[in-house]
Amino acid sequence: LYSTMPKKKTGQRKKAEKQKQRQKAIREGGGHDLTKEPCNSRMECDQCGRAQKNRAFCYFCNAVQRLPMCAQCGKTKCMGGDCLLKHVGSNAVGMNLVGAVCDHCEAWVCHSRKCIQKHGCLCPLKDDPKCIECDRDVWSHGGRIYKCGTCDKFICEDDQFAHQAQCEVLETDSYKCYACNKLGAYACLRCKVCYCDTHVMSASTKHLANKKVVEFPCKKCQYVLKEVKSLSMSIKVHEYGRQGSTIDWAAMDRASGPDFGGGTDYSSSDEDEIEEKD
Repeated sequence: LYSTMPKKKTGQRKKAEKQKQRQKAIREGGGHDLTKEPCNSRMECDQCGRAQKNRAFCYFCNAVQRLPMCAQCGKTKCMGGDCLLKHVGSNAVGMNLVGAVCDHCEAWVCHSRKCIQKHGCLCPLKDDPKCIECDRDVWSHGGRIYKCGTCDKFICEDDQFAHQAQCEVLETDSYKCYACNKLGAYACLRCKVCYCDTHVMSASTKHLANKKVVEFPCKKCQYVLKEVKSLSMSIKVHEYGRQGSTIDWAAMDRASGPDFGGGTDYSSSDEDEIEEKD
């Protein structure tokens, strides 16, 4: 028996396999992983030293970075290729690498033809990613953007932990179906309601009942439902975090005035009573 070497993959085959994996991730709802995108990577300013999202200019001091990073490919040095600005015999770093600025993610894009043509349509922050808690967009805060693992909505870096702790809560008093009195088997993580085995199916999803692996959509928002037994959903609401408190402590301190302790508060009514007794 003679062992044969495996055939070397051609460029067309590699491209087809990569496209197949990408389409599979889209069907499964994977989309963009914002933590791995170069336009949402962590950057530390050279001037003020503050950590923030990858930007063309510092959010706090408006300083230009010494080594800008491309928002599409993540490179900080160009060694040649499909460059719109040719630099034969030398590597492009710093501002020589820059070709454009993205209006969505507010980051530099290198002068590669591929990056400039594709980043405007493939930018993961092009759909106006406003935080679900504080309603701020990319231009209104300096932190990174994340997606909630429960409701799949955008959250900022300041409110990510508080939102994820409060998101796995049903807006009902029990785990029963919203349309009947049965115990809910499926739950929508966006609408915060449960569906039983009967009301989870609609006229367009009855043909999926006999299949083993079924992803039923929510009747309200069309988000994919998940089984309640595989979730850690709760019905208790806890108001805490940066956006949960409605008390203006600073205003209360200003209204109360300085408190030196041990003093007696004599109001005008008390002084009038003393004068009447005299």
